[in-house]
Amino acid sequence: MTDGIEALNDVVCLLGEGPLWHPREQALYWTDIEGHRIHRWDPASGEHRSFEMPCAVGCIALRQRGGFVLATRRGFALWQPDDPLEYIGDPEADKPDSRFNDGAVDRAGRFWAGTYGQSYDSALYRLDPDRTITRMVSGVDIANGIGWDPANRTLYFTDSTPRQIYAFDFDLASGTIENRRIFVDSSDEPGVPDGLAVDRDGFVWSVRWGGWCIQRYDPDGKLERVIRLPVEFPTSCAFGGAALDELFVTSASRPVKEVDRARQPFAGRVLRLVPGVRGLPEPEFLG
Repeated sequence: MTDGIEALNDVVCLLGEGPLWHPREQALYWTDIEGHRIHRWDPASGEHRSFEMPCAVGCIALRQRGGFVLATRRGFALWQPDDPLEYIGDPEADKPDSRFNDGAVDRAGRFWAGTYGQSYDSALYRLDPDRTITRMVSGVDIANGIGWDPANRTLYFTDSTPRQIYAFDFDLASGTIENRRIFVDSSDEPGVPDGLAVDRDGFVWSVRWGGWCIQRYDPDGKLERVIRLPVEFPTSCAFGGAALDELFVTSASRPVKEVDRARQPFAGRVLRLVPGVRGLPEPEFLG
């Protein structure tokens, strides 16, 4: 443990991402994008399971019918542990260098996920329960953290390269977004914004890839606190635990230089801390 921050276990990911708390199982899931694996950890028993995937999985979300919906290198897919993937569709199948990256489900049961490929040729997509795929934002470089305010009026979306988190007016009933604006411009700060989570008070937690920290912003985009982390490349975060009062942070080991590995023993592992605030339950995909 380092200043109240601990590693869950000894599992080291090349590119850990997409932490997801499963409330019915009271377990944490996360992905290793470059390791082509999904991991599951049960805090009650300490049991860890690892599921080999046929391709890179950028993120994972709950599905109401059971199992999960995934955003992968081969597009959107459904998955039950120990079963093959059921692919739904790939809106960027014509782009061999593209893969899906981060994503989340809104409170009407739609799955949103963005891509990462050629420079500023990526996008944010919405997968509806009827399996319709709609491009919502174009001209993205590295699509990253996505979340909604507790009132379902604002969608937050991160593009890592320009180091900006955008806010959109969001309509829950229709799933439409408009009035894009900059919520946070962190172009003069260390690292780049990666994954994010929104807490019960409507504050946005943004992980800083290459910045050794996670930052919390108030609903007006003002920096409220910075928590230093013992890893250089944290990737994403999610609230979990029975009371949703724990924050889980994934990280990467692959980009850490050999000379720096001794001072980063937690690199690639999932970190856990208690931030003093609670998160919101993760919605489930209705498709």
